[in-house]
Amino acid sequence: MKLLFGGLFLLFLTGLYNHLYAQATGAALQGKVLTADHSPAPAATIILIKYKDSSIVSNTITDNDGLFHFAGLQPDSYLVLVSAVGYDKSYAGPYLITAGTPVKVPDIMLSVSAKLLKEVSIVASKPEIEASPGKITLNVQNSILATGNSAFDILRQSPGVRVDNNNVISIIGRQGALVTIDGKPTNLTGEDLASILKGMQSSTIDHIDLITSGSAKYDASGAGIVNIVLKKGKNNGFNASVTGTAGYGSYYKGNTGIVFNNRTDKFNIFGNYTYSNNKTFHDFTSDRDINFNNVTSDYDVDYNSVQKSQNNSFGIGTDYYLSPTQTIGFLVTGSIIDDSYTKDNILQINNQGVLDSTITANSNLNRHLTRTNYNLNYNGKLDKAGKTLSADLNYSNYNRSSAEYITNMFYDPSGGQYRAPELLQNLSPSNIYMWQSQVDFTDPISKTSKFEAGIKYSNVVSNNDLIFGPLINGQYQNDPNFTNHFVYTENVNAAYVNYDNNFDKFGLTAGLRAEQTVASGNSVTLGNVVNSNYVGLFPTLLLTYKYDDKHDFSISYNRRITRPNYEQVNPFLYYVDLYDFTSGNPNLKPEYSNTIELSYTYNKTFVATLYSNIITNADDFNFYEQNDTSKVNISTNVNFGTVYNYGVKFFVPAAFTSWWNNDINLNAGYQRYVAYPAYGNLNKGTPDIILDINMHFIISKTVSADLLSHYESPSFYGVNQFKAYYYEDAGISQQLFNKKGSLKLVAADIFNTLRDRSHTDYQNLDMSIVDKKESQIVKLTFTYRFGKTAVRSTHHTGNEEEQNRTKVVN
Repeated sequence: MKLLFGGLFLLFLTGLYNHLYAQATGAALQGKVLTADHSPAPAATIILIKYKDSSIVSNTITDNDGLFHFAGLQPDSYLVLVSAVGYDKSYAGPYLITAGTPVKVPDIMLSVSAKLLKEVSIVASKPEIEASPGKITLNVQNSILATGNSAFDILRQSPGVRVDNNNVISIIGRQGALVTIDGKPTNLTGEDLASILKGMQSSTIDHIDLITSGSAKYDASGAGIVNIVLKKGKNNGFNASVTGTAGYGSYYKGNTGIVFNNRTDKFNIFGNYTYSNNKTFHDFTSDRDINFNNVTSDYDVDYNSVQKSQNNSFGIGTDYYLSPTQTIGFLVTGSIIDDSYTKDNILQINNQGVLDSTITANSNLNRHLTRTNYNLNYNGKLDKAGKTLSADLNYSNYNRSSAEYITNMFYDPSGGQYRAPELLQNLSPSNIYMWQSQVDFTDPISKTSKFEAGIKYSNVVSNNDLIFGPLINGQYQNDPNFTNHFVYTENVNAAYVNYDNNFDKFGLTAGLRAEQTVASGNSVTLGNVVNSNYVGLFPTLLLTYKYDDKHDFSISYNRRITRPNYEQVNPFLYYVDLYDFTSGNPNLKPEYSNTIELSYTYNKTFVATLYSNIITNADDFNFYEQNDTSKVNISTNVNFGTVYNYGVKFFVPAAFTSWWNNDINLNAGYQRYVAYPAYGNLNKGTPDIILDINMHFIISKTVSADLLSHYESPSFYGVNQFKAYYYEDAGISQQLFNKKGSLKLVAADIFNTLRDRSHTDYQNLDMSIVDKKESQIVKLTFTYRFGKTAVRSTHHTGNEEEQNRTKVVN
């Protein structure tokens, strides 16, 4: 396998060198397109015209930063024609191109069209999925299947994204990605992150970026970045969109929300609010076989829970325009979540195939979560040369109260009780707060190059209690084997430099980020403190080559770190049932990854990527410690070993007819897990193929439909062998009221096939699991927009990592 990828890599570089050598003398023209308020104009059409005879030479579209580039031009004079939906056409030039000399044109400003000023509804249409080397953008507002769904559900059905039943979100292998919201970390993982994302409805989301190869400006944490960008209208006057969704699967679903903005010459006030009320189920079965002293025991668990959840999510912010080139802003986002669970757990114990006993555990869990993030930001252009300075200050606070009361009943094979019921109390309150500040500087040192630098500081304190014990004589007593108080503090100090240059047909981005981590975990009850202090250097490199207007090549490299989330280093021993527990590991170290991607892009649509990703100190999957004598199984995390991921990815948009087109996403990979000697002798590799086909149908001018098919082949993850994973989603949309409104019907997991099925046969553990959450759901969503069509505008506040690393175990 290594020889194969080495050969492909050499072949790629050989072809790239030949193209570079043959085309090294061409000239280039590049520039930037801005809207009337000096914001970048993405997806604008750029046409290059010969000045002499007005013949069209080439065309392209601007990227998300409003940039465009033409390479391989012959010496001549050229005009640039720019057009964008909602704006008047604009001509620039003529520009004289000489051999071997790149030309950067002055920024091109667009003017809002007269029709738009008269509030005629104009709706821009972008593809549902835009792919480029190292990045996929999901334009949520153009997706029928995203309508009425939460951010969590949208990610589940997105190409290249894995969301497992432990709520781990991955875009590179199965390693957890860094999840950000408008560039701000949620400071959560696991069930708590899922609760936040489930309360964030599609009506509030503009787009989602899936970034596998970021620059040094990004935090080095996580295996890739999932950035959820919320709507923030910026048209003058008052504009809003209201949405309501009703759905049903096994239980009811519903949400309603509003997104709005009101802009004047000096202010833009924007916000959103969503209320959701859902009921759902989670079923889980496990079969654990234990062979000890010539006795085979079966510990079979049948777990069923029903969850009711009410979620209030909100955001309110304002931008104040100090001048045409300087803006100061304030933003508050948050959520208030109330969850209640009814759990029924049946454990049957068999020895030598004969029923020994049955233990039932019934419980009620009530959980209240609040999350608030405050952001103060500044963005300004310092001089006419284009130097910019941005600064962000963030404070985040997360509070959780969680109270569970458990009743254990004990039955012999005849159904009689062989001991008195056991009543348990399980309280796990938690508070996490974070301060973060960041400053970024950009200097366009020439017409084709720029220098970036920045610093960042973050401080996180996670304060956790576990109060657990039985009811004795009418009072709950704390069990010292479980009850604990744990305080975790972490400072991360970071600095980066980044250099970006375009010369002829080449583009180069090179950067280096340094991060120092100072952390301390204090088990107050146990009197145990674990300190860590380490520094990491994280280089990034992206080299691009534009062979012509249709063929682009790139090679990228980045090194990243994944620090343990705050719950993973928490030494609490969490109760699942009498024979199953989960535990943190205060000695867990960060894992490191090195990723190389070689990409080819055709006509800015078709993308093929060859990748290699190697992870050391891998820790992001469950490791089991089973005591054969007591039959107790503890799930924890350890720095297990090294993971090797190799593969090739294809993104292929295919148009079959004028009314039917497809987006095909294929990831054909190979992954190998090699354990460190302390954790056994595992050395196993398996293929892993993921295929997504999203078909789009235009039925009439106002009616369209989508059909999504997802398949993942059987795969090996950590110490678990998973069976194939597949589902089908479908949706249909009807536009109403002159396209100001829409009605969309979406059916998720039509055949009810979505579930995790795995088997573990490693060391002394032999266990099979089927994990099923409610997924077969039908939703009907109505949306109405009034005011002017909202235009995408976002700012990043810089704290991309710290809120993404807590986890709660139910």
